[in-house]
Amino acid sequence: MPVRSRLSPADLRRAMETFSGLLHAHREQLNRLNVYPVPDGDTGTNMALTVASVVDALAPMSEDSTMDEVCAAIARGSLMGARGNSGVILSQMLRGMTERFRSAATITPSVLAESLAHADRLARQAVVRPVEGTILSVARAAAQGANATKSSLSNLVHGARERAREALAHTPDQLPVLKQAGVVDSGGSGLVLLFDALCHVTCDDPLPEPPGEDDVPIVNVEAAIALEGVGSPRYEVMYLLEGDDARLGAFREAWTALGESIVIVGGDGLYNCHIHTDHIGESIEAALDVGRPRSIRVTDLEDATRRSHHDECAPPSAPAETTVGTAVVVVTAGEGLERIFRSLGAGAIVAGGQSMNPSASELLAAVARCAAREVIVLPNNPNVILVARQAAEMAEIPVRVVPTHAAVEGLSALVAFNATLGADANVEAMAHAAQRVHAGEVTRAVRDAAIDVGPVREGDWLGVRRGHVTAVADSLEGACLALLDQLLAPDAELVTVVEGEGSRADVTAAIAAAVAARAPAAEVEVHRGEQPSYPYYLGIE
Repeated sequence: MPVRSRLSPADLRRAMETFSGLLHAHREQLNRLNVYPVPDGDTGTNMALTVASVVDALAPMSEDSTMDEVCAAIARGSLMGARGNSGVILSQMLRGMTERFRSAATITPSVLAESLAHADRLARQAVVRPVEGTILSVARAAAQGANATKSSLSNLVHGARERAREALAHTPDQLPVLKQAGVVDSGGSGLVLLFDALCHVTCDDPLPEPPGEDDVPIVNVEAAIALEGVGSPRYEVMYLLEGDDARLGAFREAWTALGESIVIVGGDGLYNCHIHTDHIGESIEAALDVGRPRSIRVTDLEDATRRSHHDECAPPSAPAETTVGTAVVVVTAGEGLERIFRSLGAGAIVAGGQSMNPSASELLAAVARCAAREVIVLPNNPNVILVARQAAEMAEIPVRVVPTHAAVEGLSALVAFNATLGADANVEAMAHAAQRVHAGEVTRAVRDAAIDVGPVREGDWLGVRRGHVTAVADSLEGACLALLDQLLAPDAELVTVVEGEGSRADVTAAIAAAVAARAPAAEVEVHRGEQPSYPYYLGIE
């Protein structure tokens, strides 16, 4: 094949397809190199999926598509399909390159050199805290190499690749975590494959063979993690943001306070946003001030890191995708209740309840963590039902809400859940189970008040049903027994007692004795819920 002096739209398309094939072939090597920044899943898989999205966007196009059409498909495909920190940065680089290509009929050496410089600038602008020794260093070196050798297209692509390789070899000298682990940067290694693809398309250079298993370095992960230190953000949050371009500055500022490894790429009202954070809900909620987040993905980095580097027998896997048909998100407060709901099959737990209502963004993040085709939400509090419905309207997948008003209603509903059935069948069964529960809570008055059942003084014990105070007593036991009188019928089958902070063994015993006297056939189940502010939740079926 003759050496090309310029690249046509078809050549650019072929380069992307070749790059995609190389990333797929070298994916395992790149995954095993991944140690920095805080590992965000598998770098090789993330980059491969990002460029695979580009190839998918190009697939419907004809052979005579214009440069503008090809570039538009590359830019949008990479933006929509970007995965992980490395994938989002790569997406910005491809967007930067194609911005300079679009007005040209063919890609000349000067256009390619300028496009690589523009891609380097945009990538660094997209990263809130750029770090040397990463894919950014390799991109800058490649741009400099291209500019220094742009006398011909052949010289340019070889010069860019050579400088990229040199920069990659230098990354352990820039980042102690890489030197400690004994590897070069993973994202930078993936970017070098782009220049291998360009050299192949331009000059018919042979493509690099993926290394054999024995040639892939064994990363000193424990040393790298120890050097990186504990306390790094645990979660990776990613989503597409449809929003107001003018408000992106405020969004960036909000995210800067919430985490690190922040990358925001895109334009014209659509952005791909990536952050490592301990604040999932706030990271998603920040988008609501700008526009609408969608395609939300949340990854537990700690779990992904251990799985990626210690389960060497398992094949590399993509970030969380749809793996189950129907899952349940539960809103609850108290470590004991969380354990109970998980044991019953909850797919995700959102901390919340009276006085600590979760936001719609927190619920959306939980929906994303379930990796399901359909999700059912149990709000378990009257103050959470509306926000749960709001989140359901915003979600990218079907989300249904079973309007449970109390944790004991949620427990009964989740017992009725059948993971093998679809959401419609489950919602009907779960709603019916929740409606069979007569629920109440006991708490303490924080101020004086005049209510329908009589005057309340600060410190009194209150029995509450569906948000309304129905019993007032001067002792915890008195309030529990008064509430039980209102809820308990002689034909009751099951009484669920959930002990929270402030519960007492003698009061629990008094509740059980009262049930035995008034509904002898009823079974009493006592659980340790550890919920705050409410010593007792009661549920009667």
